[in-house]
Amino acid sequence: MESLNRMSLELVDEALDFLDELAIDAFELDNGATVIDFGVDAMGGVEAGMLLAEIQSAGLTSVASSVRRLAGTPRTYVNVTTDHPALSLLCAQKAGWEVSVDGYEALGSGPARALVAEEEEFARIGYADEFDFAVLALESDELPTEATAEHVADYAGVDVGSVFLPTYSTASITGSVATAARAGELAAFRLSELGYDPLDVLSVSAAAPVAPVAASEEGAMARTNDALAYGGEVHLVVDSEFDRFDEVPSTARDEYGTPFADLFEQADWDFYDVPESVFAPAQVTIDVAGGDTYTLGAVDEEMLADSFGLR
Repeated sequence: MESLNRMSLELVDEALDFLDELAIDAFELDNGATVIDFGVDAMGGVEAGMLLAEIQSAGLTSVASSVRRLAGTPRTYVNVTTDHPALSLLCAQKAGWEVSVDGYEALGSGPARALVAEEEEFARIGYADEFDFAVLALESDELPTEATAEHVADYAGVDVGSVFLPTYSTASITGSVATAARAGELAAFRLSELGYDPLDVLSVSAAAPVAPVAASEEGAMARTNDALAYGGEVHLVVDSEFDRFDEVPSTARDEYGTPFADLFEQADWDFYDVPESVFAPAQVTIDVAGGDTYTLGAVDEEMLADSFGLR
């Protein structure tokens, strides 16, 4: 497999070529790193969010949008498909890098994580990337500084001028779209955490509603995670049976039915103090190749209508 960062960089170049069309912006920091504003000061949009999701997953996913009815209203959904779920979803898209530098805080996702390769997923999959450029998407309501870029360069083992930092606020159109694109990643991650071999997940297709943009980062964190836990639908094709498939969807959690606004408030709005197990899609269908099919969980449109403020 070609370098994940190389494949992602090709999509970064596409973003830089179409800044105006995507309603995004880009600039170079004094140390040579490149910041792409997908939705902090820039407006961003649905197309920007879908391209960002492709960048985060190293170009190994197909990302599209559709319109479906939710609680009697038409809503945009994000649809994602990949035949390389271990690499695209776990080694790239997963938000596994907590960035904290000189007061700057962000959740980092994207293939730069594979250059560090210290998270458990990389040992399970047996993958680490080697490339001269690093692409790390930052979820933050502030744009990164030179110190942030230097931190990423040091950990990724690249020159700081070779660092690209697509950045977006959760409370943006781009943020709502990019989060909706994570339903498949959550299913693959839950399986891996339960002990299933991530390389036995052969294909993942997923859909989730795009949450309305909230008035605050906290509100956006709650709405976008509700969109996944109560509206995310995932179809997986896997290679082998497993006796814990029923623990994949969000309905298996004791916290199911509690809005994420309440869960985050209980954790004092610290994302990492919320149990990882609550981050799961609402419903999954799992086809075992040559074997049985399992349909687990359920979509809760009433919960989504309350979270989204649908009337």
